[in-house]
Amino acid sequence: MNKQDIIERVRDVLGSTRADAERAVNTVVETIVGAVARGEEVSVAGLGTFRRRERKARTARNPRTGETVRVPATKVPKFTAAKGFKDRVARGR
Repeated sequence: MNKQDIIERVRDVLGSTRADAERAVNTVVETIVGAVARGEEVSVAGLGTFRRRERKARTARNPRTGETVRVPATKVPKFTAAKGFKDRVARGR
C-alpha cells in the first residue's frame, strides 16, 4: 500500500472527490512532518508516536576502505508503534 492507495481509501470512506481526499491526506502528513521537524511529539491514538531523536556524533568505519570516518551529530525521526497496533500486526489481521 502506498500514499495513492490511502487517498483512494479516504475518498471511498468520505464519498468525496479524489482531490479532496488527497488534500486531506497531504494535510495530515504535512502536519505530522512539520511538528516532528520542530521537535514536537505527535501521538496518534491506536497508531503510535512520532518524535525527533538526536543522534550523537560518532566514529564509524568505511566498509569498502576500512578508513575511520567521523559521523556528525544529527536529528532523525523516530516512530514508536502503539500497543494495539503491535498486537494487531502480531495477529496478522
